[in-house]
Amino acid sequence: MTTAKKSTSTKSTSTKSASRNTTSGFSADERAAMKERAKELRAEEKGAKNRVKGEADLRAKIDEMPDTDRALAETIHRIVTEVAPDLLPKTWYGMPAWANADGKTVCFFKASSKFGSRYSELGFNEDAKIDDGTMWPTAYAITALDAEQEKFIATLVRKAVG
Repeated sequence: MTTAKKSTSTKSTSTKSASRNTTSGFSADERAAMKERAKELRAEEKGAKNRVKGEADLRAKIDEMPDTDRALAETIHRIVTEVAPDLLPKTWYGMPAWANADGKTVCFFKASSKFGSRYSELGFNEDAKIDDGTMWPTAYAITALDAEQEKFIATLVRKAVG
């Protein structure tokens, strides 16, 4: 995502994905993601940490995606559920995600359409056990997947759940 130059005025400048209001510092897409996260947290407080509800929410988000993003998300969801069946499907900031038994997001899929990026991402959060020495990647850019990359994702997810 490109960022607009910081300005002291209150006029909006546009970025690749949405207009950025310089008084709040967040684009419309970013504000929408934060609102989605707040809604997700309220649902979790009401006991919505169950596989059926999480799967339905995740599938609904995938269904909203453009074809290219949808194909990537469906493939990643298939891989995650095959290699780490104990992870719970959910949404996280309005993105498909998978959580551990404590409800902590382990990995997530950020569609390129989410913030107008040229690539989608498979990301890992702190609860993922992907540490490798003193420095390691926590997100991978994805534009397409083949069998070799699917195997790599399966390896990453297996490592993430330890």
